[in-house]
Amino acid sequence: MNLTLIAILALGGIGLVIAIILYWASQKFKVYEDPRLDDVEAALPGANCGGCGFAGCRNFAEACVKSENLETLLCPVGGLETMTRVAFILGKEVVHSEPKIAVLRCNGSCANRPKTSVYDGATSCAVATTTFGGDTGCFYGCLGLADCVDVCQFGALKMNPDTGLPEVDEAKCTSCGACVKACPKQLFELRLKGPESQRVYVRCMNKDKGAVAKKACSVACIGCGKCEKVCEFDAITITDNLAYIDFNKCTLCRECVGVCPTHAIAKLNFPTYS
Repeated sequence: MNLTLIAILALGGIGLVIAIILYWASQKFKVYEDPRLDDVEAALPGANCGGCGFAGCRNFAEACVKSENLETLLCPVGGLETMTRVAFILGKEVVHSEPKIAVLRCNGSCANRPKTSVYDGATSCAVATTTFGGDTGCFYGCLGLADCVDVCQFGALKMNPDTGLPEVDEAKCTSCGACVKACPKQLFELRLKGPESQRVYVRCMNKDKGAVAKKACSVACIGCGKCEKVCEFDAITITDNLAYIDFNKCTLCRECVGVCPTHAIAKLNFPTYS
């Protein structure tokens, strides 16, 4: 038989066998992808901020598609409007959740917390906190090196040159949680935005005893317990010399604000006469 013909038949046979193997493998190991996945991802903002608790919008879309309901799933950037679109695509019921906003639990401005030393290192809170306790007497306070500002994709944070503290722009904050993760001092918290953006919270994270905390910062929480005693709704607890207000229980009555001797409790966006 002609050698050329033999070679052609042999190669053809090998190619056929390989094709059969590849087809079998593709059918055996193929991964089914729900066609709704692309539609859900397209309905999301595409910020890939991780505020939803997933690595990115694609991963969040997969979770929405696979989940039996959307009760525990929320896109903080898109909010209720985005989740309504997702629910419509998937034929599921949307779960209404109250909007949240990032708050800074520190009021240690330059005026309230005088410097005791000079920091001359890397301009990064993450680096500074591992090598330096801070340039004031408060180990728990904001370092003012703007890691939170750098990670905010929405321009919702900026440093105030007068106070040395970051400020949250309520109109731009999406409660993605990037600042919460970036702050090595854990000074940011996502709290309920509240009716008409009204909120009450303790603007301090100092866990030192009262006299020590007060010496380091004039507006520090001293753990005196007066706020806890006047709260009729069990919204305030004192742990490690520090008061905390549970925003799920707080009724915004502001009784605690009036009794705080150091003015450590913030009340935001209330009428000036109240």
